[in-house]
Amino acid sequence: MNIQTQCCGLILLSVLFQFYSRYKRIHLNTERAFGRAFLVTFLSITLDILSIVAITYMDVLPLWLVTLICKTYLVSLVGTALCSLLYIYADVYTKDSKYTRMVRWYTAYAGIGMVLIYMLPIGVHIERSKSIIFTYGARVNVTYVFSVSIFLLNIYFIIHKRNHINPQRRDAVLVWMGFWILAAGVQFFKNSILIVGFASAIGIMILYLKLENPQMNLDRRTGLFNQSALTEYLDRMSEKNQMSGVLNLYFERGYQHHMQTDTGEIVSLEVCRYLSGIPGTTSFKIAEGEIVLLIHDTEDAQTIMAGIRERFGKAWDKEGSAILHPHGIYVPRLDMLEDIKDVFYLFRYARERNKENWDNDFLMTDDTLIRAMYREKEMEQMILDAMENDRIEVFYQPIFSTRENRFVSAEALVRMRDEDGRMIPPGEFIEIAERNGMIIRLGEIVFENVCRFIRENDIIQYGVEYIEVNLSVVQCAYTNLAADYIRIMERYEILPKYINLEITESASLGAKGILLDNMKCLINYGVEFSLDDFGTGQSNLNYIVDMPVEIVKFDRDMTNAYFENKKAKYVMSAAMHMIHGMNLEIVSEGIETEEQFESMRNLGIQYIQGFYFSRPLPETEYLEFIKRNNTAS
Repeated sequence: MNIQTQCCGLILLSVLFQFYSRYKRIHLNTERAFGRAFLVTFLSITLDILSIVAITYMDVLPLWLVTLICKTYLVSLVGTALCSLLYIYADVYTKDSKYTRMVRWYTAYAGIGMVLIYMLPIGVHIERSKSIIFTYGARVNVTYVFSVSIFLLNIYFIIHKRNHINPQRRDAVLVWMGFWILAAGVQFFKNSILIVGFASAIGIMILYLKLENPQMNLDRRTGLFNQSALTEYLDRMSEKNQMSGVLNLYFERGYQHHMQTDTGEIVSLEVCRYLSGIPGTTSFKIAEGEIVLLIHDTEDAQTIMAGIRERFGKAWDKEGSAILHPHGIYVPRLDMLEDIKDVFYLFRYARERNKENWDNDFLMTDDTLIRAMYREKEMEQMILDAMENDRIEVFYQPIFSTRENRFVSAEALVRMRDEDGRMIPPGEFIEIAERNGMIIRLGEIVFENVCRFIRENDIIQYGVEYIEVNLSVVQCAYTNLAADYIRIMERYEILPKYINLEITESASLGAKGILLDNMKCLINYGVEFSLDDFGTGQSNLNYIVDMPVEIVKFDRDMTNAYFENKKAKYVMSAAMHMIHGMNLEIVSEGIETEEQFESMRNLGIQYIQGFYFSRPLPETEYLEFIKRNNTAS
């Protein structure tokens, strides 16, 4: 009997099954479709072997049994082709009913072929001396026609929906079908070479290795499902309108400390075992110290969260020292979101914006928070579009020198326009850009515009000695800040003395070492620094001592307090004398009246900035302002 290749295919599938069944699965649509294809292929190869055995012993077996086995084997080949189509369909499953109807038509079409196979006659060829056995006739031809036509329909579907199909799945299925069609062609023209079953087994193996290995959806250390699995699971929930509650747990206080101890690994695994064992939930590890629980019945959510709070109130080790404090963000229903995958953005947004508003370490999201999240997400996209489409502008607010009685500088202030040309207030986008890291690129764009402005307009001839450029807290903690800014100045051939960079007191809190390294590098290059918003931080004069700055800028609130509060007047006067005693210069911001201007001048403040002279101006208007006022002076 020529069943060697079929036996090889059966052994291959048996080995794959041992690996496939060993690990837990998330039961996605594609997993079910793969399981169906695996089963049908295994059955088809088994029937292929049985049909050869039946034909070999047809002289002692009932003819109806031999015929039934041979027919069923041929039917299974059509079923294998249909499974390949359903597998691809599972990847692009949609609520659109036309695709459901399409699959029903395909299934009905395959059913017609199966009925014909059972109805039409079949021939058997036996050469016992050469161990050659195969079937032929109308039933075999119908099998080829229907199987190949379904594969061709699948190819058409793949081409038509190529933008909606996982590229790896598309390629794997095409290879699977290619193997099958090639083997079918060989077997059709050389009936004695029975390799269709083995080709099907190879196709299943390719799907398993590239896509359906359960380990690909698991975090190997903890055994929890990973973020990739969660993303696919959310897709399936969205398609089927299944909207569970979602609890995001992440660990901050004490977690990293405990994980670095000898018992850290044990504690981590114990936590994961506990969370994965909570009834009615599915657990996913999406990052180190961050786990997501899908709560399938939202009515159980409060009970589940209460149980989690209670368990985490106890130690995780025998010594009683490993006590962890998870923060939790709970989304009652995923259909509260416009797109189910926005849940990841919501986690990050809620975490960053609501650290001080936790209710017993668990934050319950609501429509208000979600609307705010979408506003931020929309603004984030607006910032990206503005940076990509050159809608970032720089305005300049003149700075007056009381000593030289002219405008010697300006503060560069970022402005942004939307796609309709409407100006977006800085307060609406600066904080978002800082929070999401876009401030690094935004700051570079502003700095490039300032360097270009200095180079193109030769502002020195109008009495402007330098331009002040703000650095955000995030930029100050950016390791490559100095190198990037020096490179920009060199590209525009700008002398460093024309640049003064403003830092804030809070800028040095989180990454003081990085900030000082950047400042040292830039100062050695020739750039000077100012301390902006003096009086609003917590350290005040200590920052002036620590930071190598040349200028201190009194915040607008501090300036206003000088005129409204007697105590503030003494504080500001004392601070001014100490700053001058350190041979530093002062800029007073927020000056709006002549009385304020004269008071600051009489105090000995060197530089004045505010609406008394001018609001921030676009490039052209600023140049006109400088030409007009400095020339007149």
